[in-house]
This record gives sequence, structure tokens and C-alpha cells, in this order.
Amino acid sequence: MTSRKANQMADEVVISREDPGQPQVRAMLEAGERYYATLYPRDRNYLLDACSLRRPNVRFFVARIAGHESGTGAVVFHDDGYAEIKRMWVNADARGKGVGRRVLEKLEKTALAHGFRVIRLETGTKQPEALMLYLTAGYHEIEAFGDYTPDPLNVFMEKKLSPK
Repeated sequence: MTSRKANQMADEVVISREDPGQPQVRAMLEAGERYYATLYPRDRNYLLDACSLRRPNVRFFVARIAGHESGTGAVVFHDDGYAEIKRMWVNADARGKGVGRRVLEKLEKTALAHGFRVIRLETGTKQPEALMLYLTAGYHEIEAFGDYTPDPLNVFMEKKLSPK
């Protein structure tokens, strides 16, 4: 095997449904929480905890590169007929490698496989990279949805899903 091929395999992103309570995964979730706390007031961080990520209507995924935890994402299935993206996070050392986009695609495919044709999310105005990811993936801004209330620090987005 050539070294180039070995490097490509080492950088391959593998995404699987996993338990959010694993120590390394919890550490990654906590890193995200610390980061968001530097950007937004505590009462404006709408993060699901590990227990909530285990609910029957939630699918939680971990992205790994060469076996190392690189990112997370969850999709929540709502009775109101839409799915919602939660806990999108990519470790700093994995940014720029397509992890976020791959996780986003996995969440969308999961929602679609469970019969959802609309997927929504809430993110913050101080996260330009996240906003760009969602915009380039076909999301558009909408009004606050669900239990959210309008807030100048929040951006609410939606995408219509269709089978390919």
C-alpha cells in the first residue's frame, strides 16, 4: 500500500450511532459546551445533555478519523412532523477535513429514512463557519420554531429533504 493511500485511509471519516455517555465522547461534548459558553449567555445555549441524547426519538452519532473522536451530531424526531439537528460539534484538530459536512449529511439521511421531509436547526450568530456550512448545504433562515423564542443571538434554519 502506498503512503498516499495509507494517509487517505487514516483520514477517512467513519460515522456511527453511539452512546453519548462514553468517556471520550462526553469529553468532546463538554469541550463544545465550554466553547459555546464563551460565545453565548448560559440561558441561550440550547444543548441536549447525554441523558436526553439517549431518548427513543433521538439518534446520536460520532464521527471518527483513524479511530479518534472527531465530531458529533444528533437528530431529534419531533411529533410536529420535523426533525431537528442538535449537538453538531467538530473538534478543533478535525476542522477543515469535511467532518461537519459528513455528519450533517448523515443526520439528513437518518431523518429522511425515518420519514421526515423537513429538518430544522438553531444555531448562533457568532458561529460563521456553522452558518456557512448550513447555507451551502441548502438551509435557509426561518422564524423561531418549537419551544424557541426569537432572539438576536439565534439563527433558525430549515431544509426540505427529498429522496435522491
